[in-house]
Amino acid sequence: MMITIRPYHPDDLKAALNLLDLNTPEYFAPEERPGYEKYLRERVGEDFVVEINGKVIGCGGVSYKADGHTAMFSWAMIHPQHQGKGFGRKLGEYRLKHIRSQQRFKTVVVRTSQFTYAFYQKLGFQLQKMEKDYWARGYDLYYMEMELR
Repeated sequence: MMITIRPYHPDDLKAALNLLDLNTPEYFAPEERPGYEKYLRERVGEDFVVEINGKVIGCGGVSYKADGHTAMFSWAMIHPQHQGKGFGRKLGEYRLKHIRSQQRFKTVVVRTSQFTYAFYQKLGFQLQKMEKDYWARGYDLYYMEMELR
């Protein structure tokens, strides 16, 4: 099995949207789809895809705050058939390595939900605040940070 993490390309749009659909409503609210599609089309940050033997099974991005010292994890998901196998961790570690390589960042932020915050805790993020029904009804915001050394 050949596992690759590579930069997102606009040709990956259909596969990325399919991943979101496969993870809705378990991890994402249906009303989040237009925002995700807009995010991908406008290329707000840098995005990456995880492939197994050339097939996209995951994706996730990094964006940057205007302060120049804070990076943010953006929109990450793994195909349900491949969850729990370490691909999400590989993608998270890849994004952290990418952020650290730029050396100007002091903090990494992830804005996630109650469904995935424990995953980010295992990567080293610490919960800062929660806000009920932030993303949609029943989808709470879990705002988390990691200080880089």
